[in-house]
Amino acid sequence: MIVNLSDTHSLVSNFTAEIRNIHVQTDRMRFRRNLERIGEIAAYEISKQLPWHEVEIPTPLGIHTSKVLIEQPVLATILRAGLPMHQGMLNYFDKADNAFVSAYRKHHHDGSFEISLEYMSCPSLDNKTIIITDPMLATGASLVKTIQFIQQEYTPAAIHVVAAIACTVGIEFVQRECGTNIHLWCADIDDELTAKGYIVPGLGDAGDLAYGAKDQS
Repeated sequence: MIVNLSDTHSLVSNFTAEIRNIHVQTDRMRFRRNLERIGEIAAYEISKQLPWHEVEIPTPLGIHTSKVLIEQPVLATILRAGLPMHQGMLNYFDKADNAFVSAYRKHHHDGSFEISLEYMSCPSLDNKTIIITDPMLATGASLVKTIQFIQQEYTPAAIHVVAAIACTVGIEFVQRECGTNIHLWCADIDDELTAKGYIVPGLGDAGDLAYGAKDQS
């Protein structure tokens, strides 16, 4: 399942327009907050798909039969760029367990790169619904490596992926390598990918815009 939240206009389209805009990107705090807002909207939309049951809730004047989640999902993010969206998800799924993955592009002098996954801290993911946030789904390589690691170590009930900007190339790669049962939620989808693996028009490097440029030495 692929959901592009910008297919119909909503506030998510406004927040996505701002994180793309080079004139707004200079406000680093606003950039992080807009990613957080996108995470919050995605959390709300995903919550509609999660299992729920009815419980009786005592009020000061009686009993109300309410619909509530059966279980909170596990929220996972790929460091460091995913942290603002992860916080947005956590604002809504506020009782969720969390997982953190260190997966990054290890660049070579010839301009090529490989994905290095050096660290993952998580609870047991068996029979859990997992929501992975990664703001830029470009080539899909880091996301695929993360999902494959999870699937090798655990048997999750469902995997959802939330991206601010996704590229059709990366989406197709995730489906090809991980199967079509991965649920993809995107604030917007672009079609072009450069030779160096950057989305066009995209927004640039989300991690650098949120937290400052990395030392490439």
